[in-house]
Amino acid sequence: MPRLETERLLLRPPEYSDVPAIAALIGDYDVAKNLSSVPHPYGEDDARTFVSRTAEARAKGEGYCFAILRKDDLVFMGCCGLHLKDGRYELGYWLGKPFWNRGYATEAARKLASFAFHDLKAEGVWAGWFHDNPASGRVLEKLGARPDGEVPRASLARGQDVPCHMVTLTREDFGRKKPFDKLRVKEVIPSC
Repeated sequence: MPRLETERLLLRPPEYSDVPAIAALIGDYDVAKNLSSVPHPYGEDDARTFVSRTAEARAKGEGYCFAILRKDDLVFMGCCGLHLKDGRYELGYWLGKPFWNRGYATEAARKLASFAFHDLKAEGVWAGWFHDNPASGRVLEKLGARPDGEVPRASLARGQDVPCHMVTLTREDFGRKKPFDKLRVKEVIPSC
């Protein structure tokens, strides 16, 4: 599987050497609660299972998971990936809390979307973000994703379904600069 690079990031397959960092970062409830399939608490056994499953999915062509590392010091920061579900790729990402609000998620997700469209020849990808995680929605908006409804989605860490905003990103819309609000159908209120 290829390694992907951006200006600041190196994206490569997760390795067993990443297990302690994965467990520490995703073990933070504030990170885990924003993901659908991550339990809380989360330990090193969970991280080892995750690394094994990503290798299996990659070998089958069903998933492409990348560890996100800073290029300058190779610090592990999180993961991003594309997972084949019902013939379409779901785009996902997470960063440990110390790396939030620095543009890393957008940079990694942009490179991942480019990989989906150019290398995997996908026509579109889909993603979701929980209603109380608007920062993730902004990342997807910056890529050019369009709203595609809201559904309840399981959050293992929370132990319940959470309202999830679904979005679709097409090859055509990738990188467009229109924000979500301009794409939503707005209710027209007649003036008196």
